[in-house]
Amino acid sequence: MWKRFARAMKALFGGAISAIEDPKLILEQNIREMRDQVPKMNSNIASIKATVMLLEKELVKARQEEGALINKIRASISQGRDDIASNYALRLESSRSEIAQTEPQLVSANAAYTKSLEVKKVFMKETERKIKEAQQAMRAHERAQMQAKVADALEQFEVAGIDQTHDEMLSRVNEQTARNEAKVELALDSIDTTSMKIDEEAEKLRAMDLVKQFKLEMEGSTGTGAASGELNPGTQNRNSEQTL
Repeated sequence: MWKRFARAMKALFGGAISAIEDPKLILEQNIREMRDQVPKMNSNIASIKATVMLLEKELVKARQEEGALINKIRASISQGRDDIASNYALRLESSRSEIAQTEPQLVSANAAYTKSLEVKKVFMKETERKIKEAQQAMRAHERAQMQAKVADALEQFEVAGIDQTHDEMLSRVNEQTARNEAKVELALDSIDTTSMKIDEEAEKLRAMDLVKQFKLEMEGSTGTGAASGELNPGTQNRNSEQTL
């Protein structure tokens, strides 16, 4: 029963958490966390390096002490002071025991330091790879969001009836235009344009006849002046008026 209850709670709250999760925000948080791990790793590596340096100093000091105690023991023996030499011998034994303990500790510390550098190198490569993947995924997510907005806009056109209204209004405008053009054609057909054209042709013919008459009168007046010679200006004017 408890397992079933726990599974039901996980399903309930897990679904709620999944619903409020934003993949882009989570990837950004992952990138921040991976970058925050670098200073912590550097701090751990620095601690290991400090341990190595401390053990090296202790080993150097112990070996120096070992050498000094050996010299003191030899000097004491040469002077016949075995009691002093025995004291130095006990200290030498302690110093050599310390050296025996420090040397493997230093080896382990050096190995841990080398290993930590390798781990850091691998971690940095993996972190860089994951950050690039996350950045590419976020850029793809942004492009997808833009495409989704365009798709939503198109759907809103259809849902809101914009497309239908647009097509309907275009159809109405075209229909009204066709009706107006038809009215103009009907109005022109109702007018007797044939008689208007006949009148226009008649006017043109009458104008042409007038022009011909003027030409004949001008030719006649020219011939009369040549036959009679010079006339007096008054008579010539009167003749011109009579001719006109």
